[in-house]
Amino acid sequence: MQGHEVGTRMLYRLTLASGMLECLCFAGAVFGYASLVFVLKEDGYFSYLCDTVPGTNGTLTTTDCSRQDEKFSLVFTIASFLNNFMNLANGYLFDRFGTMVTRLLGICLYTTGTLLVAFSSAAFSELLFPALSSIAVGGILLLLTNMQVGNLFAAHRSTIITLYNGAFDSSAAVFLIIKVLYEQGISLRSSFLVLSFCSIIHLVRTVLLMPRTHIPYPLPQHYTYGVNCGKANTYSVEQFDRIGEDRMTELQESSGRDNAPAAAPEDGTEARDSAKAASFRSCVLSWFFLWHLLWLSIMQLRHYLFIGTLNPMLNRLANNDPSLVSQYTNAFAITQLCGVLCAPWNGLIMDRHKGKPLAPGETEREADLRSSSLSLFLTSLQCLLFSVCASVSLLPLQYLTFVLQVLNRSFLYGGNAAFISIAFPACHFGKLYGLVMSISAVVSLLQYPCFALIKGALGGDPFFVDIALTLLTLLVFIHPVYIFIHCRKLTRHREDNAQTG
Repeated sequence: MQGHEVGTRMLYRLTLASGMLECLCFAGAVFGYASLVFVLKEDGYFSYLCDTVPGTNGTLTTTDCSRQDEKFSLVFTIASFLNNFMNLANGYLFDRFGTMVTRLLGICLYTTGTLLVAFSSAAFSELLFPALSSIAVGGILLLLTNMQVGNLFAAHRSTIITLYNGAFDSSAAVFLIIKVLYEQGISLRSSFLVLSFCSIIHLVRTVLLMPRTHIPYPLPQHYTYGVNCGKANTYSVEQFDRIGEDRMTELQESSGRDNAPAAAPEDGTEARDSAKAASFRSCVLSWFFLWHLLWLSIMQLRHYLFIGTLNPMLNRLANNDPSLVSQYTNAFAITQLCGVLCAPWNGLIMDRHKGKPLAPGETEREADLRSSSLSLFLTSLQCLLFSVCASVSLLPLQYLTFVLQVLNRSFLYGGNAAFISIAFPACHFGKLYGLVMSISAVVSLLQYPCFALIKGALGGDPFFVDIALTLLTLLVFIHPVYIFIHCRKLTRHREDNAQTG
């Protein structure tokens, strides 16, 4: 039995490490789009949209590529929209059919996208639309199936979830590597063919290091998975999902008072009643979900507009100096590598109470919520600072903007997934994660009219749009404040009961 436990621990660690590499090297590559745009422009993609403007009074002719920039922005807008919007279907697919089916679909989409880029050219620039969208959706499916690995390490669950989301952000540097290789003479086609070939690694990991269905939470004793462990474990994953649901929805008794999951039931009968009350509909209509949706949507819109307009913004601030634009594009892509280093700090903030005794009458879920309020507040503050720096038209300041952007992104998406896993039943995680990402994706479509407004009425100067988004960012502080007040009410209610008891 001891040898079996050692083997199980080794399996868990291999799953954790391989999932980390998968997210770091593949899943979020689409968010390194600014580096890819530089290469695509060099190869002449959408170059037919550039117009030659004749000079006046003897001045030299100039080239206006604003329509080309708009087309590249549209490619990213659609890809980033589908990256989130399809999560509603992805979440249902994951909850209903499990890990293997979801991963196989993600691998197929990712491979299709990389092959489309490999065989595209300036003459077939429109292939970028399905290609980048497939890479985006395939990548988020890989992340979705990997986040459950946190269930294998209960004491560090939020840390692992945020770590994987940080690795997802850092994988944006993949396109920087492709850009550097391109400058060294390696063609775009060769780089993307290598990415396509790497799908074999994803397939092997799906079979050997991931479960067919789900990793339950709480984790049953001696839980294992893989091709040779079918007889080593007879546990029903669905059964333990229900157990996890009972533990994650202890606070539903007071949901009728404040429309949010609230206090822990005292006995098994109340737990069953609570679990019944925690329907998918009640979760969606809770204030927790609605404020969290607002929190994510506003900050995501700010990030997507920044990434989608980075190349033209750098061209404007650098007076169209290609070498300077390349320097800052590389700096931005390099900072993306730090996402994997920043994200675990958010997880440590959320897990900082683990291993400490709970207050009298306090539930584990209430302690998790209390810890999450600080994480959500810090993420909101980072976004405000990032938006302020991005609004200042000073080129050297953009180095600080890049740092704040990657720090905030790593906190944002890791905190989003961790909060959903804390605040709602485990059996609804995929659907709720998918729904919040899908609705926020609809909001993110506002980036394209914002870009059109900047290019049109504002003459290429995004200052007023940046100021408007910065003011809008102030609304995200409602979410952490609401959770803090909610936890304070629960504490006072518990103290009052103790005094009257």
